[in-house]
Amino acid sequence: MTQEARRAPRLPLRLRRRPELWEQQHPTWRDAKPARIADAVKAALARPSGNWFVLGAARAIGAHRAFGRTVAGVEVVAWRDAGGRLIAGPGACPHLGAPLAQGPVRCGILRCRWHGLALDGAPFAGWEPFPAHDDGLLAWVRLDEAGGERPLAQPVPPDRPSPAGAVAAVYTGTGRCEPEDVVANRLDPWHGAWFHPYSFVDLSVLDTPAEHGAERPDGLTVQVSFKVAGRAVVPVTALFTAPGPRTVVMRILEGEGQGSVVETHATPLGPDDLGRPRTAVIEAIVATSRRPGFALARAAAPALRPLMRAAAGRLWRDDLAYAERRWQLRTSGRHPG
Repeated sequence: MTQEARRAPRLPLRLRRRPELWEQQHPTWRDAKPARIADAVKAALARPSGNWFVLGAARAIGAHRAFGRTVAGVEVVAWRDAGGRLIAGPGACPHLGAPLAQGPVRCGILRCRWHGLALDGAPFAGWEPFPAHDDGLLAWVRLDEAGGERPLAQPVPPDRPSPAGAVAAVYTGTGRCEPEDVVANRLDPWHGAWFHPYSFVDLSVLDTPAEHGAERPDGLTVQVSFKVAGRAVVPVTALFTAPGPRTVVMRILEGEGQGSVVETHATPLGPDDLGRPRTAVIEAIVATSRRPGFALARAAAPALRPLMRAAAGRLWRDDLAYAERRWQLRTSGRHPG
């Protein structure tokens, strides 16, 4: 048994001494200053992305069918070539505009269902690929015209635990808002125990890295307990940072799952039929643990991934309502931030 394993408590659970009613917890509204959150969002939006957008989960793009998504108003199709390499490009066939995402993929060749135009990922008949990147968990596409920034050769994903020692899942949801509203939601951890009482309790924001000389003023160190059942909780300390204009990362610094990360990526899609913006929340949950028994969790990963996605979905049903409400108030000039 390693020294780290000996240090880890046998069980991560703790029993709260005195359960509080929801309305009896300490109010956080004085600390969740609108200007403070707005400044953190502004700092995040100013950081470069290199014009890279998260397209979806890498697992969602397989070898036998194409994947389609509109990103920042641009129709994108993606698939795998014969070697498994990710390919992405315009989603409309250059011939007569057919939706290429509806075409089959055979041996790495995407074939249009309307007239049979075949694409292997190279420029052909007016079709030009977009730069694409597979980081092992997420698929990215670079859209220079939509991004309007200086392009980077590839995206810079946040540091993650080694895939060999982690269980990962990707959740995707859609809301009527803009990416900055999703980022603002994640940079307001003060709402956690109030808005998600089924998941969190005993939440407090300890400090910001800026107070200790760190580079990112939007970073927030949070102490919180995840609810399990009754009085049983799992306490952790986590750090929230925004490394890019459409990304917020939560990393567990102390407690069970130390080193685990949750990456929240906000990908703009395009307007709905009423002209309202739509944003995809693509959240990667990468869980790890020092416990020897975590090997069993890795072995059960196929069964755990749907549960991880369901847990994220429950939280985002609330948080997308938050983001949508923020967009409504912001665009009407009534938001205090």
